Amino acid sequence: MSTGVDPAITLTKDDGWWIAKDTETGVSSQGRTRAQALDNIDEALDGYHGDGDEPTDEELREMGIDPENNQSGSLDESPLFD
Repeated sequence: MSTGVDPAITLTKDDGWWIAKDTETGVSSQGRTRAQALDNIDEALDGYHGDGDEPTDEELREMGIDPENNQSGSLDESPLFD
């Protein structure tokens, strides 16, 4: 899908954080350093494009998600978004 925008990553600094934004997708990420922001945008774009890694059961537990009772549903019903 073409957006008519040449793909580019913009970097800005706000309140001590570097913010990286992909102009084609609108995906953004941040980091305390420019390098960290760029690493984080790479990871975010991998997820956006479906190339990211699925979280491990341990990572799910750290986020308060029970991997044995993990099912897709409405975000409105999630305790993470109270």
